[in-house]
Amino acid sequence: MSDLSAREYVADFFDSFTREIVAGGDAGTVVDRYYTPEIEQVADGVTLDRQRLIDHLRPVRKNLVAWKYDVHEAMRSGDRLAARFTVHAELRRGRTISTEVYLFGEVAPDGRIRRTTQVTRDVSER
Repeated sequence: MSDLSAREYVADFFDSFTREIVAGGDAGTVVDRYYTPEIEQVADGVTLDRQRLIDHLRPVRKNLVAWKYDVHEAMRSGDRLAARFTVHAELRRGRTISTEVYLFGEVAPDGRIRRTTQVTRDVSER
């Protein structure tokens, strides 16, 4: 992993990943830049491998117009990463969704994410 603090790593990783996904281009190429080929992302009990992650990004590209990541806490030790952050997503039809994420993961030596387990909760203002 780089010399970034854990909070900076999480903020930079997800913001730049989201920016590249929304910008277009080949989603597989972008995923490969940020995640290892054997990526396993479990979010709220649903497991995504590389292809399922790419498929999940299609509606993100279509609907997301603005976003912000607030990283509240993050820690790393060797290849292990833990973080709590909120993503605020503004959708094309004007709705804003805020989701708090509790993430535990494993990072490859090159900084790409190998595995994550995430629990999320909707914290949108109603």
